[in-house]
Amino acid sequence: MSTTGEVAAPHLLPRLRATTAGKWQSVWWLAVVAAAFTGAQLIFVGPGLGLGWDESVYASQVAPHIPAAYFSAPRARGVPVLVAPLALLTSSEAALRVYLAVLSGAGLFLALWVWRRLRPVPVLALAGVLFAGLWITQLYGLQAMPNFWTALCGLAAAGCFLRAATDRDDRRAVVGLVLSLAAAALFRPSDAAWLALPMVLGALFVRRWRRPVLLAAVVGGLALGGAQWIVEAYVSYGGVAARLNRSSQIEGGLGWHVAIYDQLRTLAGGPSLCRPCTGPWRHPEASLWWFAMPLAAAAGVYVSTRLRRRVGAALPALCGLSVAVPYLLLIGYAAPRFLLPAYALLSIPVAEFLVAVARPARPRLRPYATAAVALVVVAQLVSQNLILNHAARVASNGTRDYARMAADLRAYGVRPPCLLTGNLAIPVAYQARCSSVDVSGHNQNTTRADIVATARTEAVAVFVPPNTHVPSYAQHWASHPLTGLHSHHGYRVYVSPSAQAR
Repeated sequence: MSTTGEVAAPHLLPRLRATTAGKWQSVWWLAVVAAAFTGAQLIFVGPGLGLGWDESVYASQVAPHIPAAYFSAPRARGVPVLVAPLALLTSSEAALRVYLAVLSGAGLFLALWVWRRLRPVPVLALAGVLFAGLWITQLYGLQAMPNFWTALCGLAAAGCFLRAATDRDDRRAVVGLVLSLAAAALFRPSDAAWLALPMVLGALFVRRWRRPVLLAAVVGGLALGGAQWIVEAYVSYGGVAARLNRSSQIEGGLGWHVAIYDQLRTLAGGPSLCRPCTGPWRHPEASLWWFAMPLAAAAGVYVSTRLRRRVGAALPALCGLSVAVPYLLLIGYAAPRFLLPAYALLSIPVAEFLVAVARPARPRLRPYATAAVALVVVAQLVSQNLILNHAARVASNGTRDYARMAADLRAYGVRPPCLLTGNLAIPVAYQARCSSVDVSGHNQNTTRADIVATARTEAVAVFVPPNTHVPSYAQHWASHPLTGLHSHHGYRVYVSPSAQAR
């Protein structure tokens, strides 16, 4: 027996070394892409970017010593859970940016790593480059916003579904599917539902995938992640139907709204939220990749199906198109971050197509084809970086204004405990450590009478944009201009007498 073992061992060593080398190669290339993504965020966006409007809402839910902003019906608790570990330790916004940049790089690595048994390493690495190289991905990867994280969850969920569907013994893939969809639902329940729709249909109607465990994993993941949102719906809104109705009202009424042209208006670096979208479509050339992506994805599905006969080649593309449907056809406004989940999923078949182009059947053509694909990818990265520089500068100017307004308020005697209302109240309140309220609109959570009553005991400030009437209760309060702003010119603040008495 010992002699046989000694003879067999040398024959096993080359295979063992090849397997180990393959695993390390997978880790190495995906890790390089993930690390480059983290570095690009910190270099081109930077840890100095302050918190935006929506970020202030999410972070205030868990940050100590900062009153929680009004949490409207469409929002979910995924982002507060994500930032809680750091927010409980420090209020440093720079530390939060670094934390999210590192975490987003790790998340990209894990989402691509899930696919290692389904796609070659070059395809996965290129998919990571294509997705991470978008200016939208780099700008929002280190922001406390849900869309990027929903994208990673969707990419991981599709990979886990295919692994579980093609290998009945892959129990880790089943667990990963449940956890990925649960995380997606925790960040954005509606996106998670659209994301899972092709998986549900596949588990029901594709003969090879018709397994109860697959359907149970998809439904169970959605239920697990959406449970908190559902409980909150009954506690705060009177039920799921009532919360969905309120969410629809805030979003302008869900229905047939073709927002494709609205999305195109946002692709050249802004606006970050186009509502309503009335401006012109600037720099159409910056949108060429947007039109090329679905065509390249379709070609990638064809390549994967015909040449390699890979099961489930169309699933990532179908999930990507599904999660894009509400943002392209059902809401009347747009933001570039809304389509991040679609971009992440479509990057897999697009990378399939580009790798196939770089490897033509004739060996003599391969150097030229590879150079052409590399040139296209580099040109895309450079153009996206130019847009990113502009978008990051605009975002930074806006958040610096919030910090400047908060400093002015302190000079005017507005210090905690304090209350802010009017336009910009939410992001400035986070910086000033004040509460924020609104008497109308999507964030309505108080009345004028309550504001007047609060002004008797603590400092209250009202933000008034240019060419806007001052609320009647604040007309005789001290009026101060807000100067030195980058993006919010002409604002004034009206401060209650109780602030002067401090």
